[in-house]
Amino acid sequence: MFSIFLQYLFSGLTVGATYGLVALGFSIIYNANHIINFAQGEFIMLGGMITVYLLTLKVPLLLAVSLAILITILVGLLFETMAIEPAKDAGVVPLIIITLGASMFLRGLAQVLWGKEFYSLPPFTGDTPIQVGNATLLPQSLWVLGITLGIVVGLAYFFNRTLLGKAIVATAHNRLAAQLVGIPIRLILLVSFGLSAMLGAVAGIIIAPITLTSYDIGIMLGLKGFVAAVLGGLGNFYGAMVGGLLLGIAEAMTAGYISSNYKNAIPFLLILLILFFLPNGLLGGKQTERV
Repeated sequence: MFSIFLQYLFSGLTVGATYGLVALGFSIIYNANHIINFAQGEFIMLGGMITVYLLTLKVPLLLAVSLAILITILVGLLFETMAIEPAKDAGVVPLIIITLGASMFLRGLAQVLWGKEFYSLPPFTGDTPIQVGNATLLPQSLWVLGITLGIVVGLAYFFNRTLLGKAIVATAHNRLAAQLVGIPIRLILLVSFGLSAMLGAVAGIIIAPITLTSYDIGIMLGLKGFVAAVLGGLGNFYGAMVGGLLLGIAEAMTAGYISSNYKNAIPFLLILLILFFLPNGLLGGKQTERV
């Protein structure tokens, strides 16, 4: 029984780490501009699909991954410049509608370019399972967990130790005060969207060898990342990772011990419970009012 539990735990941690990266993207945008970017899921899709496309052109894997992340970051910057910035004085609801429109546009464009087929990425270091007791762990799962941990450590250093990172944190706490002391808010918003796009692209790339990728994969992954962000506390960086891991484990245990038919219902059940009983999330979200 323990080996079965361990197997489900490995699966949950792998997928949960991906949800955590997506949740981090939501939290960064929310802190910078106090909106929910529902185009975050399409950054996941772009990372995976662009990498697959470049590999079909015989581009080496490492270069393909790097280019896919850079292109996705560029899309994120263009999105902020062409869609979010012109509507900066609009209310929260119009901005959310803009992100939904961008999501549908990017998804439609991807369908035109790459069709409705599912695509796979090769595992980074083979697919021979690693034996852990009586359970098995795919090498790609170690890549997912390792890259996620590296990103979390890197972001912690960036936000706590660098001038630009501290400026982003200051803007998140009080945008007007940050502007009054000379922090370039425009640059902060651009960097935030670039970081969010990067996190989405990385999540899409590292999980594609396990779950495959397609033009519409960002819908569900984006929604689950949003649930993870709310679960941990919207705007709380560490809460985003905690929420992602908990959501992934909850899904894996439900699929294993109850039925896989209920796996996709778990995120929505959790978000209802959180909104009813812990509206600030498990670790407490950022509380501000946009005026």
